[in-house]
Amino acid sequence: MTEKLKIRALSDHVLVTGMNFRERISRGGLVLLSDDKKSEGIRPRWGKVIAIGPDQHDITVGQFIMVAHGRWTRGVEINGEAVRRVDNNDILLVSDKERDDETFGISD
Repeated sequence: MTEKLKIRALSDHVLVTGMNFRERISRGGLVLLSDDKKSEGIRPRWGKVIAIGPDQHDITVGQFIMVAHGRWTRGVEINGEAVRRVDNNDILLVSDKERDDETFGISD
């Protein structure tokens, strides 16, 4: 039996999963090839919060955050998912709903 590893963030850091670095499909149905490590890939990305540090008071587990471009760690694989650490100052937006990489969630 494999036991799931439980992790926690320190200070006011946030741990996220689900950041998209693969190809995407636009709202119009166009396939946008992976732009990771290309100039077009310079953009913020959404991630799902899986853990918060004890000094984090603005974000809760389960929310989705938009992170400024490149302001996340490379990540480690835990329980089959890439987990990345984000500093509090690099969080641009917060949402209770999952967002596409193409939206800022302003028009809901």
